[in-house]
This record gives sequence, C-alpha cells and structure tokens, in this order.
Amino acid sequence: MQREDLRDLLWFLEVAKEQSFTKAAAALGTSQSTLSYTIKQLEARLGVRLLTRTTRSVATTEAGERLLQSLAPRFQEIEADLAALVAFREKPSGTVRLTLSDHALQTTVWPKLSRVLVDYPDIRVELYSDNGMRNIVEERFDAGVRLGESVDKDMIAVRISPDWRLRAVASPEYLIKYGIPTAPQDLVGHVCINMRQATWGGFYAWEFEKDGRELRVRVDGQLSFNSSISQVEAALGGYGIAYVPEDLVEEHVAARRLEAVLDEWSQPFTGYHLYYPSRRQMSPAMTVIVDALRHRSQ
Repeated sequence: MQREDLRDLLWFLEVAKEQSFTKAAAALGTSQSTLSYTIKQLEARLGVRLLTRTTRSVATTEAGERLLQSLAPRFQEIEADLAALVAFREKPSGTVRLTLSDHALQTTVWPKLSRVLVDYPDIRVELYSDNGMRNIVEERFDAGVRLGESVDKDMIAVRISPDWRLRAVASPEYLIKYGIPTAPQDLVGHVCINMRQATWGGFYAWEFEKDGRELRVRVDGQLSFNSSISQVEAALGGYGIAYVPEDLVEEHVAARRLEAVLDEWSQPFTGYHLYYPSRRQMSPAMTVIVDALRHRSQ
C-alpha cells in the first residue's frame, strides 16, 4: 500500500462520515473537486464503487459500507494511540538533577518537593547536597540552589525562600569557660567550628556587617564540617562557636541549649534562589519543580 492510499482511505472515511463532499472537503482543508477526484481514483484502483452520489446526498454502497466498517475502528485505534503519545509527551516525566546545600535541602527544597512529588510518580529527582558553587552547565545539572546574591547574571533565578541570616552560637558551658566575644575580631581568639567550602577547598570566612561596616573573619578550631547541621551538633556538644543558619538553632536558643553572640553583626542574606541556564527550554518535569519550589509571600 502506498502512502497516497492511506490518505485516500482517510478521505473516504471523512466523506462517508459526513455524507457530503462539501462538508468533508471543509473538514479536510481541501477543495471539493480535489476530494471528488481522489475518491474516483481510489474506486478505480480498487475496482469497486464505494459511494453513491446524487445532487442532494452521498451514501456508501455495499462495498463502501463494508470498507467503512472495517477501516473506521482501526483508524480510531491509531488516533487513540497517537493521543496517548501526545499525553505521554506532555505528562511530566524524566529526571531533574539539582545541586544545593544541606541547609537548602532540608529547610526549603525537600519540605516543598515532598508535598508534590507523590502526584508525579514519573518524575525522578536527584538532589546532590554539598556547599560548593557548582558549574551546573559543565556538571550537567538541570538547576542549582544558591543565595540570590551569588547567582550568575546569565542565569534565570527564581526565589524559593524568604531572606534569612546566620547566627553565631555556642553552648553555655563553652561561653562560661572561654568568655563571650563582643566584636567579630574577638573570634580569632576563640575555638570555632569551621565550614569547608567544597568548590575551593578552603574554609568559609565568616561575614559580618554593622552600620554599613563589613568584616570577614577567618576563624580556627578543632573541628570543621561541610554541613551546617553537623556544625550545630558540635556546638551543642560544647566544641566551640558555630556560625549557622538561624532556623537551625532557633529552638536550641529558646531552650537555652545554645546562646547567640554577635547578633547585632548578623545581617540577612537575600534568600535561596533556584537558578538554571536562560537558554535552556524547561521540560514539563522541570516546570513542576520550579512551581513547587517558588516562594510565595504570605
């Protein structure tokens, strides 16, 4: 069977369904004369007459009715299969890879994603947690999470959290033993719990600001981690002063398991942002992730 035969059969089905060359031609987007000629050619190839034409109506012959009953269900199955393929294409599916910090993962990303992923079983999410500044294009991530001020200008950035700040905290026992720092410079003489930055391999310089004056202090101590949550645990154990996201220590400070120091020097950051390349077209799965994570002010 030639490709033209399939087209001609489809056109025959349309005429038989509409019982009119005029209506069928309009539905097919062709002229009535072209449609009539095509059906005549089909009848000539098959050697039977398929349609009876009068000035007022069109009806199938016995052979035409038999052909109609045979073809119609098959073409309906094909149409259903094609519709299913379109639905599959538009249905959110596939893998989305994100790079982010442990704090962003546990306090922002996972609480939001866990509420929506159950509705999208065909979406797979890979969450790569570290505190590095990954090149998402080179390392083949679909998106990353950073503080808004750290996102490159050529990226699309979507805010996913409110502003937040770091707080310097220590156990009461530590502060009784070593004293309370009253200025960021005092931290140089204290035992501090460090954060190693994965990208550059060095330690994070603690950033402070007060009355427009900015300070960066490089601290030292017995312990270093690449996880804010581990830093909090170490501070609770009395191992030194940690500089960690406020929401990780609010309950501990309220319960006096930890005490905050240098609060007046701690200013808010511009919140977490999901970022991805501006030139990349978003997949349906990525669209679901972005919408789920988007920050919505109360």
